[in-house]
Amino acid sequence: MANDTPSTTTTPLLRPSRRWFSSLRLKTTLSAELGGSVGDLGTYIPIVLALTLVNHLDLSTTLIFTALYNISTGFLFGIPMPVQPMKSIAAVAISDPLLSLPQIAAAGLSTAATLFILGATGLMSLLYRFIPLPVVRGVQLSQGLAFAFSAIKYIRYNQDFSAGKSGPPRNWLGLDGIALALFAILFLVLVTGSGDFGDEAIPLGVHEEENNSVNRSRRRVRRRLRIMSSIPAALIVFILGLVLCFIRDPSIVKDLRFGPSRIHLLRITWEDWKIGFFRGAIPQIPLSILNSVIAVCKLSADLFPDREVSVTSVSVSVGVMNLVGCWFGAMPVCHGAGGLAGQYRFGGRSGASVVFLGLGKLLIGLVFGNSFVRILGQFPIGILGVLLLFAGIELAMASRDMNTKEESFVMLVCAAVSMTGSSAALGFGCGILLYGLLKLRQMECSCFGNFNFDPKRPVAVDDETSLNP
Repeated sequence: MANDTPSTTTTPLLRPSRRWFSSLRLKTTLSAELGGSVGDLGTYIPIVLALTLVNHLDLSTTLIFTALYNISTGFLFGIPMPVQPMKSIAAVAISDPLLSLPQIAAAGLSTAATLFILGATGLMSLLYRFIPLPVVRGVQLSQGLAFAFSAIKYIRYNQDFSAGKSGPPRNWLGLDGIALALFAILFLVLVTGSGDFGDEAIPLGVHEEENNSVNRSRRRVRRRLRIMSSIPAALIVFILGLVLCFIRDPSIVKDLRFGPSRIHLLRITWEDWKIGFFRGAIPQIPLSILNSVIAVCKLSADLFPDREVSVTSVSVSVGVMNLVGCWFGAMPVCHGAGGLAGQYRFGGRSGASVVFLGLGKLLIGLVFGNSFVRILGQFPIGILGVLLLFAGIELAMASRDMNTKEESFVMLVCAAVSMTGSSAALGFGCGILLYGLLKLRQMECSCFGNFNFDPKRPVAVDDETSLNP
């Protein structure tokens, strides 16, 4: 009995640590995980830069807190779960420079409290269980195409993030020209292909021993694909963008100041709560429920069937992150399906991918602080557009599993309404209504009694006389 005591007492203590470290176990090569770590920066950098320039967001505080979020989610979920800005709140704030930082924080706190309550009470699980898959796919398709359209704008036109508008067409040549973006696209397609990273292995065939030359050729192709998939293509493109920042404006070096900014609590008044809730939280809550929780969980089940995350944990995670960070002025954040698709597209397969990203953000936030905004201001927007394009296409391709015309019909209508009305909630409502009508159409209705009209059935003599008395 004495020998059994240590094992029974130490095993429960070891299980959490083993689970956490298993979350960081590489599922592919280290270079692929590093490449996947920058897969969602195409949405992260433009929004953070715009909020910093327009609404005076504290960049150092946001980098530090989002870094801690990335590291925590990497350990918790074991997949490249992204940490992205709450896009609806960010859009409202950027369009209205008078929206103060306490009001932005109030919007994030209100949204976080709602998601936390829905997750903790189990209501989010009910929503996840009963929402039809075609409707979720419609939301994912609309979000992915919206990312892709924004990416094309980044590549083709100059962008003024502080005003939230596109400028004149971008020059073909130059350090942020269209040619540079096209070169990055061709490089990423050549190296990463469709984003399968080794899963696209070419079969050798049944009678491979009958043709040794074909066998050798296929082996060479597979070997080349494995080598190319080990190249962190997205990370190389991102590092190229950082190098071009200093080439475009060498004075950046003189403006850098070392050390983080001072973190302090925000003072949020009752007026800030009212403005933040009605202007920011109300449009953000439906988007967070659909895209940051339900769509993320559906996508994780598609990409990682052996590591599907629960809606309860994702919803509570979004709530806890913002209930902590927003009080200190950090940007409101959530988990986004587009970020997960982007990180998967460029090689992220484990929690290590976002842990690497978190360590990079933490280093930048602690070393450069708010002065890093000078570097972001010179980052080639076309390269950000390239990263965003691949993330959007990967998210949109999640909708390819619709097997019937009815499912495709619901999905496409939901996506079309979401994109036309610029509201995922509106598209979701139309999708639910359409799905219900189609199911109602197929139900048997007792009010018609036993009358079942079959146009192929020949009309009997008695029927004719009953119809024509």
